[in-house]
Amino acid sequence: MPIKQIWGMYWSAAGTTETIVRTAAREIGERLGAPVQYYDFTEAAARERAPAFEKDDLVVFGTPTYAGRVPNLLLPYVKTVRGGGALAVPLVTFGNRDFDDALIELRDLLEEDGFRPFAAGAFACQHAFSETLAAGRPDGDDLAALRRFSAQAAEKARAGMDGLVAVAGTPKPYRGYYQPRDRAGNPIDIRKVKPKTSDACDNCGLCAALCPMGSIDPDDVREVRGICIKCCACVKKCPQNAKYFDDPGYLYHKSELEAAYARRAENAVFL
Repeated sequence: MPIKQIWGMYWSAAGTTETIVRTAAREIGERLGAPVQYYDFTEAAARERAPAFEKDDLVVFGTPTYAGRVPNLLLPYVKTVRGGGALAVPLVTFGNRDFDDALIELRDLLEEDGFRPFAAGAFACQHAFSETLAAGRPDGDDLAALRRFSAQAAEKARAGMDGLVAVAGTPKPYRGYYQPRDRAGNPIDIRKVKPKTSDACDNCGLCAALCPMGSIDPDDVREVRGICIKCCACVKKCPQNAKYFDDPGYLYHKSELEAAYARRAENAVFL
């Protein structure tokens, strides 16, 4: 069956998953001669609805890796998406450590939603916590590799090779979420850590608009009234550099990641 519509659907607080998904969707669309549309479900309001997919669609679906898995706060929404028999290319991004079971989990979620995941990939991107860990990624080499993968995926779709793609990872029920630890092996729990705001803040409200959980109070941006998932969109995109984290456990975990995973992580593709 010819593919009539390509979709790029993604959650991307930092913008890197968006880059990966849009690049792949454009390449596949060009190869198959099909129009491309995008659905960004990063903002909380966008997760109140979802596009309806059909059997002659192909959906490039992307999320970041959080603690080695699909971000758990996105699971309820992802489970509501209905594939309608559409082909799917699950893509995950990861912050230079590892994607662990994120890709196999996303593949399984999409299959359960009624998609046909036939190609998949994991791409290293700059870590949300860090200015140095995988800085600048995805870079030119990453995007060239992504376009080659996307061209292969397009040819596979054209040939009707739509069997369930095998990917790396531990099958369901998967491994537990990655647990940061100190050097004595004690767990570090940063789940309740929230960003602080310095006096440099001019109350522009950008951080509240950017927060994908809608957790920053737009009337008082110093108040984080809901869950913080440490995407660091408010930190990295604040024009006054007024948002920051000072929790000792968070800062220790960040420094350990930067020290242990300074090497260039490899991307992984599955066809």
